[in-house]
Amino acid sequence: MIEQLILEDNAQDDTDYYMNIRRLADHPIETPDDKEFTHDKVKQTIENFNPRKAPGPDGITSETLKLAFKSISKTGISIYSHCFKRGCFPRIWKTAKTLPITKSGNEDSLDPFKYRPITMLNMGGKVLEKILINGIMHHNTKLII
Repeated sequence: MIEQLILEDNAQDDTDYYMNIRRLADHPIETPDDKEFTHDKVKQTIENFNPRKAPGPDGITSETLKLAFKSISKTGISIYSHCFKRGCFPRIWKTAKTLPITKSGNEDSLDPFKYRPITMLNMGGKVLEKILINGIMHHNTKLII
C-alpha cells in the first residue's frame, strides 16, 4: 500500500522542469518586498489552527504550541524568520504520520487504490508552511492587481 500511495522522490526521474525547480530551491530568492514575520502574524497563524486536529509524529498539538508561543514568542519568531531567510524547512518538521483512509463505499476493499492517504505533519512544519503560503499569496495578489 505504501508503494502505491506514496511515491518516492527520485531526482533521476525528474523532467527538465523539475530539475530546474530543484536547482532554484538550492538558492533562496530574496525579494525586496517580502513581508516580515511579525509577532502578530505568527501568533495569528498558530491561533487559527483547529485545536481538534490530530498532532503529527511529535505529539505537539496546536494548543501546546499556543502555550509555548506565549512563553517564548521571540524565539519562535526568530526560528521561523531564519527558516525563511535561509530557504530552509527543517527536516524534523517534514516528518509526517500517514494514515490510509478508505474511500466511501470501499470499506472492505484491500485494493490500495481504494484508499486515500491522510498525512499529519508536525505542528512546527504546519505553521511554517502556512506562513510561507501566506507570503506567496501576498506576491500573487500583487501580480493579479
